[in-house]
Amino acid sequence: MEENKKVVSYSEDDFTTLSWDEHIRRRPGMYIGKLGDGTYQDDGIYVLLKEVIDNSIDEFVMGAGKRIELTIDEGVVTVRDYGRGIPMGKLVDATSKMNTGAKIDSDAFKKSVGLNGVGIKAVNALSVDFEVTVWREKSTKKVTYSRAKLLEETDITPSDEKSGTRVRFRPDSGLFKHYKYRDEYVVEMVKNYIYLNTGLTIVYNGTSYSSKEGLADLLKDNMTGDPLYPIIHFKDTDIEVVITHTNQYGEEFYSFVNGQNTTQGGTHLSAFREAVARTIKEFYSTRNFDYSDIRSGMSAAISIKVIEPVFESQTKTKLGSRDMGPNGPTVQKFVGDFLKKELDDYLHIHGEISEVMLQKIQSSERERKAMSGVTKLARERSKKSSLHNKKLRDCTVHFNDPKAKDPDRTSIFITEGRSASGSITSSRDPAYQAVFSLLGKPLNSFGLTKKVVYENEEFNLLQAALNIEDGIEGLRYNRVIIATDADDDGMHIRLLLITFFLQFFPDLVRKGHVFVLETPLFKVVAPKESIKNKGFSSTRRSKKKSKNEDDLPTTIYCYSESEKQEAIKALGKKSHITRFKGLGEISAPEFKELITEENIKLEPVRMRREDNVSDLLEFYMGKNTPSRQDFIIDNLTVDEEML
Repeated sequence: MEENKKVVSYSEDDFTTLSWDEHIRRRPGMYIGKLGDGTYQDDGIYVLLKEVIDNSIDEFVMGAGKRIELTIDEGVVTVRDYGRGIPMGKLVDATSKMNTGAKIDSDAFKKSVGLNGVGIKAVNALSVDFEVTVWREKSTKKVTYSRAKLLEETDITPSDEKSGTRVRFRPDSGLFKHYKYRDEYVVEMVKNYIYLNTGLTIVYNGTSYSSKEGLADLLKDNMTGDPLYPIIHFKDTDIEVVITHTNQYGEEFYSFVNGQNTTQGGTHLSAFREAVARTIKEFYSTRNFDYSDIRSGMSAAISIKVIEPVFESQTKTKLGSRDMGPNGPTVQKFVGDFLKKELDDYLHIHGEISEVMLQKIQSSERERKAMSGVTKLARERSKKSSLHNKKLRDCTVHFNDPKAKDPDRTSIFITEGRSASGSITSSRDPAYQAVFSLLGKPLNSFGLTKKVVYENEEFNLLQAALNIEDGIEGLRYNRVIIATDADDDGMHIRLLLITFFLQFFPDLVRKGHVFVLETPLFKVVAPKESIKNKGFSSTRRSKKKSKNEDDLPTTIYCYSESEKQEAIKALGKKSHITRFKGLGEISAPEFKELITEENIKLEPVRMRREDNVSDLLEFYMGKNTPSRQDFIIDNLTVDEEML
């Protein structure tokens, strides 16, 4: 058999050298993560925005410019700062020569977010329009590009404008298909900047944002439970920490490095979690508390400044540095020593707060011990069932595997009913997509203790499948996707599952891991030649191809009544329309296309402080049926087409 293998030629002709801009455009994932259209917070258009704002933030950190103006209008982004302005003689180099920047070998920017001079060039390469204007020392200059190709470089001319830099760009819609910036994500980004830079004002589309209390304001605005005691706040040159407890399950931690929101944590967050629990345990030295009991219900944030930080990717969402800088202490020692001194002293001085904290920890300890028996039995049961768990059809790549390729693609679909589970199971990508099948409606867990997670077989098996019993650090799937029918029963199951996650594993939602699968309500089919609007983009087309492709019908999947009408208008009144009543009616070949990485349509489940989660769950899932009935009657609308 070996003798029959064909040897592929390999010579100098096989080598290709790409220019820097071609490399970015061909491999954008290496520079900005995924592309996306703006639906998700980690889509590339937000990374482009952040790369530009980071440069303005660095100017503020250096004491130049306390105001940044940001506007986004019909996909065009403009960022104007009042810093020192890029030196005009280096304007072209700074915007179009890779690894060129003032931060690479400069003490002035040793604790900057962007160190390698790549970010602004990536924005240039991935934008169809890119313009940088500089005002400096009573002069101005402008450069204009398209996809990194220089179109114009003006001469230096006099100007009375205040010093600073303005960057204007339009992401390339050929790469970022049908992209749109979501205000909620941009505002969250802006707020994180002002929390970390007290004294800075950012004006976004006319609304001004600033912060006086730094990370304490972040916690007040974001934590989804009410604090049991006033927020503990410590701040020094290279570190800022805030801590409190709520009555919620789980841990709610936010972490930052040099102003970068490290959503996936890293060495600094690991050091903080360990140090804060150890310091509190040592303070209550007469009691041998578990770290899990100490951190249960804790809401906290940490921000540190590291010299030349090492991140695990260009998008900088996880810190890899083990040291604070050359010849500096380790991150673990720096964070540990700071908390040991500040938090221990604080708890000794503020006896009323240490007493409330003690009561919370003891409450968590009592609940854990009360569950110990049922927990042990449930673990044994889940271990046995995991060997032949008929509810789970696992995938081969997992999110918690450090050696996994593209772990962000890992997903688990939570389905209800055999037909829906069967369609998804037979059409999924077995490498990255798992399926967990429910039998009927899950239990309404609102108001119940965590004991129900272990006593209820489905909840226990789901917890085991996700590997989240001890926290989400070991989460096996990046996306937990609720895949139910769009009818009343399906909606009810969605609510029950979301209630379960919000009650017992809120970190799953906080960290953006929970989604609802949007499935089409209609399929509109017409001969391809009947398409009247070539630019139709509000729905999804079938990508089936064959040798005689022109004879195949074009299929458009519609997710609403309005999209169906658009499809009929585009494909012709004689189009064939199919109404999907449930997931089970979508065939496996159709599902295979709808859940590909390119086509899958997911709606993220998000937690916001203003939602007041406990009140929402009490209203929608509690025992206040008359109140809900009044609400439904007062807000009832009737679809005229159904009359």
